[in-house]
Amino acid sequence: MKTINIKTIFVILTFSLLIMGCQDLKEGTMRHIVIFKFKPTATEVQIEKVTNALADLKNTIPGIMAFEHGINNSPENKNQGFTHVYQFTFKDMEARDTYLPHPEHKQFGKMLGGMQIVEDVFVVDYFPADN
Repeated sequence: MKTINIKTIFVILTFSLLIMGCQDLKEGTMRHIVIFKFKPTATEVQIEKVTNALADLKNTIPGIMAFEHGINNSPENKNQGFTHVYQFTFKDMEARDTYLPHPEHKQFGKMLGGMQIVEDVFVVDYFPADN
């Protein structure tokens, strides 16, 4: 009869804990942060239109719990030209996954692309860590 050695048990336990940890992450709220670097030619009116359109997504796409936005005001000058921050809080990862291909989000993307005012965009999704 074959016996399992201690190294095999350790590997199995480590792998199991890793999988359980990943599953726990999928159950909590998720943050989705979008940061725009607008072209110098973008007007305040155009940027306001973008901001309002993003804010409206909270009312049309299920699973969005909160929306915040603001303009970078850090004195460190490390933003590399990215100025406008938009943060969505989703109920969970599934809500974020519903949002990404949602027709209203796609419509926003078409509107934004048609405006031709974005030089670059930076996106971060994360689960808030428990402290």
